[in-house]
Amino acid sequence: MRNKQNGFSLIELLIVVAIILIIAAIAIPNLLRSKIAANQASAVGSLRTLNTACIAYSTSYGQFPAALSNLGPISSGGTASSTSADLIDSVLAGGTKSGYSFTYTAGAGNQSYSITAKPITAATTGQNMYYTDQSGVIRVDTSGIGAGASSTPIG
Repeated sequence: MRNKQNGFSLIELLIVVAIILIIAAIAIPNLLRSKIAANQASAVGSLRTLNTACIAYSTSYGQFPAALSNLGPISSGGTASSTSADLIDSVLAGGTKSGYSFTYTAGAGNQSYSITAKPITAATTGQNMYYTDQSGVIRVDTSGIGAGASSTPIG
């Protein structure tokens, strides 16, 4: 008598692995696009937060902040001041969040400002560049050149 063996043959296992690889090849690009879209939405939200914080700072101190870090949290036991206004969190005050790098530029006499948001790695963190200033309008550049005051406002 022959012993009957239980289990899968090599061919059956190879077919299952091939099916899993096909599903992964379809799902991974969609996942990457979703991550990029989330990072871009986070960058726009962060710019809105920064605009609001700059207006609040201007109301309190009579001018816009000289640097992004001036909007950041206070040191332990301290009180809010023009150098640490406690209007944004430490992550955003550091200038990098959700795959985007934020650059704050103060205008003459701190009476204006501009903020740009650029993806750290365009292929994996985001493809759009953003710009805003004291007008509060957030502008986008999809060409990769760089967003500025003449870029298209977001809708």
